[in-house]
Amino acid sequence: MSAEAIGPSKAARARRGHRIDVLRLRRLGRAAVFGPAAPRHRLPDAIEHIAQVHRRHHPGADLDALRRAYLLAESAHRGQLRKSGEPYITHPLAVTLILAELGAETTTLTASLLHDTVEDTEVTLDQVRAGFGAEVELLVDGVTKLEKVEYGAAAEPETFRKMLVATGTDVRVMSIKLADRLHNMRTLGVMRPEKQARIARVTDEVLIPLAERLGVQALKTELEDLVFAILQPAEHARALELLRAHQAGPEPLEKVAERVRLILREAGIAAEVLIRPRHVLSLHRALLKRGGLGPGGFGRLLILVAEDADCYGVLGELHTCFTPVVSEFKDFIAAPKFNLYRSLHTAFADRDGLVAEALVRTHAMHRVAEAGVIALGDPHRATAPENPQTAEPAAGGEPGRPGWLSRLLDWQRQEPDPDTFWTALRAELAEDREITVFAEADDEGPLQLPAGATCVDAAYARHGRLAHTCIGARVNGRLATLRTVLRDGDTVRLLLDPDPGPSAGPAPEWLEYATTPAARIPIRRRLEEQAHPAERAAAPAPVAAAPHTPAPARTEPAAEPVALVGEAPGAPVRLARCCTPVPPDRVCGFLVRGGAVTVHRESCPVAGRMTAAGRHALEVGWRSPSIGCRVTLYAESLGRPHLLADLTEALAAQGAAVLQAEVEPPRQQRVRHTYTLRLPDASGLPALMRAMRSVPGVYDVSRAARPRG
Repeated sequence: MSAEAIGPSKAARARRGHRIDVLRLRRLGRAAVFGPAAPRHRLPDAIEHIAQVHRRHHPGADLDALRRAYLLAESAHRGQLRKSGEPYITHPLAVTLILAELGAETTTLTASLLHDTVEDTEVTLDQVRAGFGAEVELLVDGVTKLEKVEYGAAAEPETFRKMLVATGTDVRVMSIKLADRLHNMRTLGVMRPEKQARIARVTDEVLIPLAERLGVQALKTELEDLVFAILQPAEHARALELLRAHQAGPEPLEKVAERVRLILREAGIAAEVLIRPRHVLSLHRALLKRGGLGPGGFGRLLILVAEDADCYGVLGELHTCFTPVVSEFKDFIAAPKFNLYRSLHTAFADRDGLVAEALVRTHAMHRVAEAGVIALGDPHRATAPENPQTAEPAAGGEPGRPGWLSRLLDWQRQEPDPDTFWTALRAELAEDREITVFAEADDEGPLQLPAGATCVDAAYARHGRLAHTCIGARVNGRLATLRTVLRDGDTVRLLLDPDPGPSAGPAPEWLEYATTPAARIPIRRRLEEQAHPAERAAAPAPVAAAPHTPAPARTEPAAEPVALVGEAPGAPVRLARCCTPVPPDRVCGFLVRGGAVTVHRESCPVAGRMTAAGRHALEVGWRSPSIGCRVTLYAESLGRPHLLADLTEALAAQGAAVLQAEVEPPRQQRVRHTYTLRLPDASGLPALMRAMRSVPGVYDVSRAARPRG
């Protein structure tokens, strides 16, 4: 049959086939040059790995929000570079991957991709809300830093205050901040050594304790090792060398692990037995505690089972088949830690005398132990208990807001001064653990307090300002003084005056008994209110601050530099620490709680915001053109020869008289110098502190807790 006989239909099919081949070749050519054309809703390649990790934890997650968040972040950050020279978008991608690996849900990952857009680009919170909803907006706003231009030296503490408040609403805010700091710490090497030390110090004092309290062990341990390497490089290198030398040989714990597997199989307990190496700082701490480590001390056995009851079954087999080290046994399943951590801890010796430590937990416990609140999303947003001081699990197994977070949120509201808040926050977070005390009354829940807390601390945690009328306490059924230090598990009844007079209030020695900011701040303020009005009107600053809170420069006795003119004559006067006004600054005043007046510089951003919010500014003037002051300063530095001489020379050059000086022994290559100084004019204090910071090796200068002498 001829070609013509085939008919037009076959010819048409041939021509169509030719056109399809041509189009296919064109697509292949474009793909070779530009890459394959992605479908409209296909995930960008840059977040495909994040999506794969996310799907392992949340198989049914809708990833469209992630796709849109990445496209917005990539577009907004385009052209921006990190200090390392990498495109800036690599940072939010890395932070999001950290959270995805820990099991964070989609909303957290979406906010993580966008977490720097409002701070560093033209994207606004309104745009975030319109595109991604109110939850993502809250998370992004919570981690957005406050401007240094507007807040000055108060920017860092006020940023952390803002984050804490946002965390009280949604704990995922702090999850993003922790992952953000972890990636920044991983890439800190491009910065100057003194800036590395400053960032590492804040990480050590604030963020690592917060990671501990939120139960995010995986982030905490890596942050600890990164901080350890910066602040204690010699000790870090030594511990790392020991760890690497141990890893180069056979693992002694492997034989023990295999025997444990056999024992548990024979007992019919399904278990996964792993060897968990110590991280670098953990190894260093173990060396300091024990003076040396045996062959089994470089790691621990991690035994994972299905059910809670299996944990105790494993424990019974271990203690039956090996020789238990009784002093090392801890049951954090029956009594979980305040950060949701649950496990059994034990140690035992095998037939050859090798001592092995073991952690026994379920797979679900392990997930929470590693990722804490990140694995749980926001565990205390939906069902917070009526008493926010408790951390008892609420209905459905979701815990209520932790006691430590409630305390932080409570006392930060009482302390508007950023310096005092910053120092008190560090002091609060420095506590290694919490205790739980119980009330005699059935209608009062338990209290969680830091270790070392007293009856005074319990009174203010339970009753707030009503604790001013506390007249005693009963601990475990016996009368006790208010200075009594409470222990974990104590039962406490706080005795309040049923008919307090108008002068009722705390005794001055209560400041010595109190250890928590939640108690110290209201006590100090009440003592100020009880001072004679004439003295308070003349006082240019608050009374001497209590331990663990910074005090401003105090004027010498009889110096009355501030005078009110206008509507509030005779009102108590406080100099604002956000701008530290001194003569001859132009100043204004604002009425605050308690009838006092806080004095700010007219140029102070805080004063500007108060005026913009409709707060009435009072006319304030100086009684004297200049005032002398006595102040105690801390200088934090890295140890080096001749540092004391250089600091003393800097002080003398600024005209400061050294009344007392103290140098603490070097600790972890850090040295703290304490100087009590007299300045002829308080206005020279900022310049003096700048001069001290300019001395090589000094990375921080701050106000001390209270003047000495």
